[in-house]
Amino acid sequence: MNILALDLGTSSVRGLVLDADADPLPGALARRRVRVAVADDGTGTLDAAHYLACLVECLDELADGGHLRDVALVAVSAQWHSVVPLDLAGVPLGPVLTWLDTRAEPLPGAVGPADPAAFHRRTGTWWHRSYWSVRLPWLRAQGCGPVSRFVGLAEYVLGELLDSAPASVSMASGTGLLDLRAMDWDAEACALAGVRHGELPELAPTGWRGRLRPEHARRWPELALVGWAAAIGDGAASNVGSGCVDPRRAAVTVGTSAAVRLVQRVPVDTDLPPLPEQLWRYRVDHEHVVTGSAYSCGGNLFAWANRELRLPRGRDLEVALARVPASGGGVAANPRLGGDRPPGTAPAGVGELRGLSFSTTGVEILAGLMTGLCRLVADDLAVLESVVDQPVHVVLGGGAVSASAWWRSAFAAALAPRHVRHRSEPEIGAIGAALVALGRVAAAERLAGSGRTAQEEPSPSAHPAAPPAAGGR
Repeated sequence: MNILALDLGTSSVRGLVLDADADPLPGALARRRVRVAVADDGTGTLDAAHYLACLVECLDELADGGHLRDVALVAVSAQWHSVVPLDLAGVPLGPVLTWLDTRAEPLPGAVGPADPAAFHRRTGTWWHRSYWSVRLPWLRAQGCGPVSRFVGLAEYVLGELLDSAPASVSMASGTGLLDLRAMDWDAEACALAGVRHGELPELAPTGWRGRLRPEHARRWPELALVGWAAAIGDGAASNVGSGCVDPRRAAVTVGTSAAVRLVQRVPVDTDLPPLPEQLWRYRVDHEHVVTGSAYSCGGNLFAWANRELRLPRGRDLEVALARVPASGGGVAANPRLGGDRPPGTAPAGVGELRGLSFSTTGVEILAGLMTGLCRLVADDLAVLESVVDQPVHVVLGGGAVSASAWWRSAFAAALAPRHVRHRSEPEIGAIGAALVALGRVAAAERLAGSGRTAQEEPSPSAHPAAPPAAGGR
């Protein structure tokens, strides 16, 4: 039995085929890049129709290559927090707001939760621009038209392909409207959002499976009888794909953005563990929660620096970085170029660089930005450890740290004395989604010690006690 895993990311759409152990099959990968529309006013949107077309192209490519013949299950990892309003016919009334979009604000006169601490404990979130409790009223106020219902990007694209597309408890938790214990829409959160249940996606029960619509089954006959699992949040999928599925290990993932997260087993109607006020909590599935902190910066720091700073290319860049101490080389940086993820409220454009001189190089600026993110993660990891009352081991993952040995060394320095390992598998999200769909979350523990995971050590020039990054959250 093979598994088709779809990764509905921010910068790309990917489809790949895994074997029965959730290991990627050689050559069975299709990828299409997508462009997020960004602007200085905080815009961060995707074109829903174009995104769907990219997914269809990936499926066509895999089918043409003969990779779909033995697929028996489709699993999906998708970006959290997105939202798109639909009309009665299911047509988008505007672009998809992604996690990058920081424009939403509470409407004049709006009042937040009656008890913010209790709201945070129930939903794992805050009354914040990243969540639907603020985003939906703001969208209506923009005059997007008569809204029939609101969905996330995953529910939109799957709804176009399948007979139905309910939201998993994982995706629903990313909206900020889900009661994590009861696993139903939270009444107060829905009131803040100004929505009735009929305007929200249905929630998928445990073990839900969808099927392709007839017209798509004719297009991809190999998938005609295959069940599709409900999408899970990309952060949860990355933890599972990294093997970080219990309180002993935290995952630090750096892709376009970055996050530090820890998974605990908390079945439905079980009391939730304590939640520090600066951390969020979402659902992995009906049996597990994931707690952590996320950042608007990650691989996009390198993309910006590479575009603006005339950096060396390829191997030459790694050689140049090797000359810079893992402390950042004297450049103190606030890497929050894209603003804050919740609970912070700083807008895009708050990034800072300090300590520049006429001899400062572009490589040193890049190193300062990368080290700045390492320190943000280190601070939040200390808070995360308070949830489980013990130090944790760390597994690094994601394309950005996989591409840079220097950045891995900088993380090892910033997170010392913890054990830091690196999982070099580039498709941890897809693998994690497959294991969740198979009901094998606990079995993912083996991945943290697999052949693709190696111990990371600080470089000899690393200085863990370096001055803090400029700015703060």
